[in-house]
Amino acid sequence: MDIFRAVPERKSLGQFVYEELKGAIINGQLAPGERVAESRIAQAMKISRTPVREAFHKLEREGWIRHLPNSGFFVAGLSRQDVEETFGIRSALESYAARLAAIRHTPDDLVPLQKKIEEYQEHMEKGDIQSLFRINTEFHDLLYALSQSPKLIKMINDVRDQIYRYRRVILRVKGMARRSNEDHKLMLQFISKRDAEGVEKLVKEHILRGQNVVLKEFDMCHSD
Repeated sequence: MDIFRAVPERKSLGQFVYEELKGAIINGQLAPGERVAESRIAQAMKISRTPVREAFHKLEREGWIRHLPNSGFFVAGLSRQDVEETFGIRSALESYAARLAAIRHTPDDLVPLQKKIEEYQEHMEKGDIQSLFRINTEFHDLLYALSQSPKLIKMINDVRDQIYRYRRVILRVKGMARRSNEDHKLMLQFISKRDAEGVEKLVKEHILRGQNVVLKEFDMCHSD
């Protein structure tokens, strides 16, 4: 259990444990189905079990871990329905945000997006897959900020962590990292032309392509 950091000063212990455990689940350090024990985590972090219990309850409410009677807590697995629902929500929210971005942006707003595309390309050529997760997320954050819709951005952020969990699967599949950046270039072209319908359609296709990759990986892992 050496994957956790020491607790920083002036931070709620329960919140810190929650963030650490959630981050470990999202990054795959704690795998679906893996048992998580209060005592082991408390010992690893050198804290009492009370804030760990508080974090567990919050993680359980949000669906990150599940409690099995007489067995303890386990990292929640992903069902086919989870995948389809998450990508369906993503498709609706993010394609609409891209549409608004095409309408509401200024030319200067597109400069940071172009820089992210170039940064992504550089790291991809180096084979630095780990950095692609971060850059990909930053590109999408910049793009959806151009929608100028705080309510919509909050809704997208509410499913951000599940999205990140799936994005790691997608970008590790051969050819998908390159295809993702090609899509980003096209998104930028559509937005610069203020082609709202074009970018909305492209973002939907981009997300559903990712869904197909994840479902294929899911079926391979769960086939007998």
